[in-house]
Amino acid sequence: MWTHKAWQGRLVAHPLPAAERLRHYTGWCTAVEGNTTFYATPSRETVSSWAQQTDPDFGFVLKLPRVVTHERRLHDVDEPLRAFLDVIEPLGPRAQALWIQVPGSFAPTDVATLARFLRRLPPTHRYAVEVRHPAFFLDPRAAQLLVRTLAATGTEWIPFDTTTFFTRPPTSDAERDAWTKKPRMPLRSEALTDRPIVRYLGRDDPDQSSAGWQRWVDRVAGWLQEGRSPVFFVHTPDNADAPVLARRFHDEVRARVPALEPLPQPAPVQPLTLF
Repeated sequence: MWTHKAWQGRLVAHPLPAAERLRHYTGWCTAVEGNTTFYATPSRETVSSWAQQTDPDFGFVLKLPRVVTHERRLHDVDEPLRAFLDVIEPLGPRAQALWIQVPGSFAPTDVATLARFLRRLPPTHRYAVEVRHPAFFLDPRAAQLLVRTLAATGTEWIPFDTTTFFTRPPTSDAERDAWTKKPRMPLRSEALTDRPIVRYLGRDDPDQSSAGWQRWVDRVAGWLQEGRSPVFFVHTPDNADAPVLARRFHDEVRARVPALEPLPQPAPVQPLTLF
């Protein structure tokens, strides 16, 4: 997302060479979703550039390639998984979690497959799973089965909170597009580990987005007070103001937990002048 066109020249300087775009993003936020790794495994050279542009405490939550999760559905994936892990090695501690997003058809009957896959993963990384089958949210037995499986390997359950987005009909082209593509997920707000990860989808209207995330302000503040280290990703239908909203969320949490470190100051979009 650090190359998002809507941010260029408005939130980050433009033009910027490719080797500097991520560095400018790190002035806004301290973590990023690696969604593009789902579609194609980057080169090791590209990943090395990401490491060079970020401090060791910057966090990447990288999605496993779709050949692993969707095409082979966690079966016979040693080769593509090994290749992916080798490519991301230059990130070191920056690879905060590897994100295992399984397809919506991945049902409670597939949990045994997930359990076998998780047990075989190297302990050098943290892992987090995002499921989308309704049974995991609506059937207590299915939810308990998944929780037991994840807890056995110290794996987190990533909720994708789309409840605010779907509270009212879309009012823009971006919202109408998202309306047809985003999953209507029931709310889940429990953490399994000391590193919870939350994905939140708001609306075009920043105030509607903020109103919808108030439950998360409470929950994230509580996690921090318990000694956990949560990561909260903010999305909107077009993501044009996502970094601004992420900082707004952080400010609201910090008002509850003053010990929370402030976010960095973004670099000026335009060079400073005397006039």
